[in-house]
Amino acid sequence: MPSKVYFADLRSGYRENLFDKLTRLLTEAGLTDLFQRGSLVAVKVHFGEKGGHAYIRPTFLRRIVDILRDAGHKPFLTDSSTLYPGERKEAISALRCAIENGFDFAVAGAPLIMCDGLRGHSARRVPINGELLREAEIGAEILEADGLVVVSHFKCHELTGFGGAIKNLGMGCSSRTGKMEQHCNVAPTVKEERCTSCGACLRVCAHSAIRAVDGKARIDPEKCVGCARCITICRDTAISINWGAESNQVMKKMAEYALGAVNGKADRVLFVNFVTQVSPLCDCYGHTDAPIVPDQGILVSRDPVAIDQAGADLVNRAEALPGTALVTNLKAGEDKFRGLHPEIDWEVSLEHGEKVGLGSRKYRLETLKPKGRDW
Repeated sequence: MPSKVYFADLRSGYRENLFDKLTRLLTEAGLTDLFQRGSLVAVKVHFGEKGGHAYIRPTFLRRIVDILRDAGHKPFLTDSSTLYPGERKEAISALRCAIENGFDFAVAGAPLIMCDGLRGHSARRVPINGELLREAEIGAEILEADGLVVVSHFKCHELTGFGGAIKNLGMGCSSRTGKMEQHCNVAPTVKEERCTSCGACLRVCAHSAIRAVDGKARIDPEKCVGCARCITICRDTAISINWGAESNQVMKKMAEYALGAVNGKADRVLFVNFVTQVSPLCDCYGHTDAPIVPDQGILVSRDPVAIDQAGADLVNRAEALPGTALVTNLKAGEDKFRGLHPEIDWEVSLEHGEKVGLGSRKYRLETLKPKGRDW
């Protein structure tokens, strides 16, 4: 049976502004009835990297928070630390970046809580019935929450073709160890020219996988379990990740990790995709390039596979905007994701997500009827 995906375009007027339209869309999708009164609800969002601007505006998050609070729930905004060094590599930096990007209590109306703790290791392993994986390490606060609202900016991505609900679930809700497990096949390595022999990585490694050789840190791949603590602790960014996994493997693992993120609460999760400012690359960069297609609208569903399939279909059905990074597959109906990243088979995450029981690629689009006419 096709999954329901609710859709609202971005038209608005004096009878109904876009925030009120979002409220009506979420109400029709059943947000107010999804959780028991008093539930602690995690609103999973990408806080955005400093210098980028395509992340979802905090004022839209405020409307979602208000709906949840009015229904008697206790929402909080959450995100996880990144695997790579940057503005969001641990909780202090990540929360400061979030506040600078407007995700403050005064704006969003909810507290900010990192779902994976101070250094990205506050997590638990949960069982999953995957093809590649039998366990996933998910941020503790995602697992502790009574319910989950996953709010994603739908855009293109250089490794997975696109980023939406599945990526926000699988990669965004996992610990640093989980991110490493999805991205990598081998242990991290040390750039000797950057290593200052401070010994911090040796002290933090719980598996005795790092030792000093000729005054430089060296990682034993046989002992390394891929926890990524050494990457977190290295102030000289001398330890780097081996991005050894092929994109297809990353996408499959990501879909399986998404199963772990909804562990125990599959009937208490709602997905919201903003198909706006569809940028050519991930939001984790410190810049945002021009959108490749016009803004399409907002999607809501209880099925992460269906909502991402609907988002991909909207993008591909659109006529490309001129003067962007997209220079091929510009016509309506042509594959915009392969036009940007021809080596990436972006449908793998959807196919695999459906295969492992995360959701269905078949969907029925329920378009929100306009409320009067303002034009």
